[in-house]
Amino acid sequence: MADHRATIDKLAALLGDRLKTGSGELDQHAGDEGSYAPIRPDAVAYPRDTAEVSEIVKLCAAGRCPIIPYGVGTSLEGHVIPVRGGVTLDMSHMNSVLEVNDADLNAVVQPGVTRVQLNDELRASGLMFTVDPGANATLGGMASTRASGTNTVRYGTIRENVLALEVVLADGRIIRTGSKARKSASGYDLTHLMIGAEGTLGIITELTVKLWGVPEAISAATCAFDDIDAAVNAVILAIQSGLPMARIELMDEVQARGINIYNPDLSLPEKPHLLLEFHGSPATVEEQAEAFGEIAAEFGASDFKWATRTEERNRLWKMRHEAYYAAKSLRPGVEGLTTDVCVPISALAHAIGEAKRIIAECGLVAPLVGHVGDGNFHLITLLEPGNDTEKAAATEMGHRLAALALELGGTVTGEHGIGFGKLKYMSREHGDAWDVMAQVKRALDPQNILNPGKVVQIN
Repeated sequence: MADHRATIDKLAALLGDRLKTGSGELDQHAGDEGSYAPIRPDAVAYPRDTAEVSEIVKLCAAGRCPIIPYGVGTSLEGHVIPVRGGVTLDMSHMNSVLEVNDADLNAVVQPGVTRVQLNDELRASGLMFTVDPGANATLGGMASTRASGTNTVRYGTIRENVLALEVVLADGRIIRTGSKARKSASGYDLTHLMIGAEGTLGIITELTVKLWGVPEAISAATCAFDDIDAAVNAVILAIQSGLPMARIELMDEVQARGINIYNPDLSLPEKPHLLLEFHGSPATVEEQAEAFGEIAAEFGASDFKWATRTEERNRLWKMRHEAYYAAKSLRPGVEGLTTDVCVPISALAHAIGEAKRIIAECGLVAPLVGHVGDGNFHLITLLEPGNDTEKAAATEMGHRLAALALELGGTVTGEHGIGFGKLKYMSREHGDAWDVMAQVKRALDPQNILNPGKVVQIN
């Protein structure tokens, strides 16, 4: 690994005590919430504004020193692991909500703002930011990894909810992409080129995001089904019937068992469950809930639990947001290895059935949860630490699951992203288009200093 001490010394002169090289800081920024081995950066920088990010990048470019943007480290595929050393750029000091434009339904924020922070600041305005990946991620990180989550089926992913960006390029130039207008036909769409680039093409220093009105009424529910096919087919029919569901989530019987262990007060039937939510006026929410109830009944749904009060709804969704910890309750002391794929809605029931067969053949315990409204599902594989046999089986399962998704016309990741964990599938999924991605990377970052080793391979 290259020696970056000269660059680190120059950064220390620029940043003072906001450049950290202590063991605790380096360990904290050595990995994410995935299962990959941590690698320490050489230093951690805490910029305060865009101009400072630009100066940091210029110094790193002069010294050919890698730069790894960092939000709060909730990614899962090694996105923030400094595989070639260098400087981790922690954006937590850039965490201001700069503007809230009620009339235009947008907000301008720095990249270190988290989704919970933004919604707390919006509470008095009657507006909300809707992208909810589960973790309290930063908006800069969410844009960089093209996050989505439980609200996607109605409100879209982060891709549909970002209007404009400010970005520092690999040579330190500062550019603005997009505008506050809701649409544009002006030039290349550089905004969406940066979304999902995982910090490999530029460093996001400001975002203009869409806001939505808080609905007048919200109704949430859970219901159980005898098998996965019934639950998924109920969702498909509801979507085909035009029901405007705000959220629609699936968990299998294994996940339900974990939830009961983690939170015994819930006492769920150990069957596949759907969790759903409707937004609108009191009358439309009631109509939508009744219509879904009729569809679900056709597929044998039972144990309906409806909630309209905020506290009750939060209790229902809390168990979805705690799915990872609940899953680990099934095997105390295990590690949780997560993966996701996304397939066309029409192939979802088949994909999940095949996934569960693959899990069984690999001899693993892997609870399933999913954003079934958009064909995305996740497995949380529970592995005994140090058990090489189980780890090999999990690796095989991941390969087979990725192949299944591609065979069905889907993608190897619906929202976790590539990092370096899923690089091995990129050529098969994208073919020559992956080479085009590498050409874009070379054009914008010829020295390969921006989060190298992620998304593409260029040297």
